[in-house]
Amino acid sequence: MNDIGNKTLAQIVTGNYKAASLFEKYNLDFCCKGKRSLQQACEEQKLPLEEILLELSVVNNAINGSQKFSFHKISLSQLVDYILTKHHDYVKKELPQLFRYLQKVVSKHSNRHPELLKVFELFAAIKEEMEGHMQKEELILFPRIKELEKFAQQQPPGEFKLNLSYLLSPITIMQQEHDHAGSMMEEIRLLTNTYTPPNDACTTYRLSFTALQAFESDLHRHVHLENNILFPGAIELYRKLHVSILN
Repeated sequence: MNDIGNKTLAQIVTGNYKAASLFEKYNLDFCCKGKRSLQQACEEQKLPLEEILLELSVVNNAINGSQKFSFHKISLSQLVDYILTKHHDYVKKELPQLFRYLQKVVSKHSNRHPELLKVFELFAAIKEEMEGHMQKEELILFPRIKELEKFAQQQPPGEFKLNLSYLLSPITIMQQEHDHAGSMMEEIRLLTNTYTPPNDACTTYRLSFTALQAFESDLHRHVHLENNILFPGAIELYRKLHVSILN
């Protein structure tokens, strides 16, 4: 039990992806703030570590070893393709739809619920930033990662001539944008009382909050795969190919 408490949130979710749902239940950020240990995160948020450890053991025991899927077992290129089809496609579909829902809700309900104006403002900013963010990943960073891995698979692999900043510069920008999107979604969660619609909410109002919650959940998994698996994996592969730059 104590060993798990000392693991980082990112390590726990990487080892068992089902733990993500449990951490979201307690608002434990395993993507942008995934380098904290479970114990540290619980102490910061005054959460009962022992209770969470028990729930985590139930999640782990419910999945046989043969059923566990590790993203570390697939190539970086396969992980990129998974992120594109699982997360980028989802975001591209949800952003305009959610934007229209919130526009409608704001126009009809913001007089009684003025916090909706701020929610809409934040989501509009997320929409604009995420569209640009994904385009940069798809046109710049992801092709570079695939190029690096293809180069590494050559027999024998040669020296990768490009500077480390070829990877680090776009990765640093992506991580900063992840943090910003995550902080804005966190503000939306607080403004909406954890996506709890008021008693007078119409169907579209309720649907908007459900969709926002699902969007944040997907964002957490999306960012986790990139920040904690894909990006470190690409940097480590570069180091293996071009150790001399780091010495």
